[in-house]
Amino acid sequence: MFATPDEAEQAFYKALARQDISGVMQVWADDEEIICISSVGSRIIGQTAVLQAMRELFSRGAVSIRPVRCAATLNMMSAVHVLVEQITERSSAGLKIATRHVTHVFHKGPTGWRLVLHHASPAPDTGGLLPLHEIPDVVH
Repeated sequence: MFATPDEAEQAFYKALARQDISGVMQVWADDEEIICISSVGSRIIGQTAVLQAMRELFSRGAVSIRPVRCAATLNMMSAVHVLVEQITERSSAGLKIATRHVTHVFHKGPTGWRLVLHHASPAPDTGGLLPLHEIPDVVH
């Protein structure tokens, strides 16, 4: 399905932007041991739990998530992407921009590259949007 880990990650963020649960779940591996760790510390394990977490996320309304500054390691069967996410939310107080550090682990299987771990943690406040990093850093 996904020929590269980059393709899988792009599909993940596009599905999040559309609030497309099916699209998000297509990126995740078909494995009951997938793990999603949110920036508030919740550890979610398994397809059913991740699906429920996505439903809860989307029930809160539209959120803009912009991935930037990706550094990646890649070998034949796995890839690790470490990036920064900028989350923009609208509230009664106006726009709120939060920044998180994110790690994605992808494994290559019979159906292509799939996400097996999403780990997010709060990052220091940047005081606004970070500049785009046009060419990702790749470490081999």
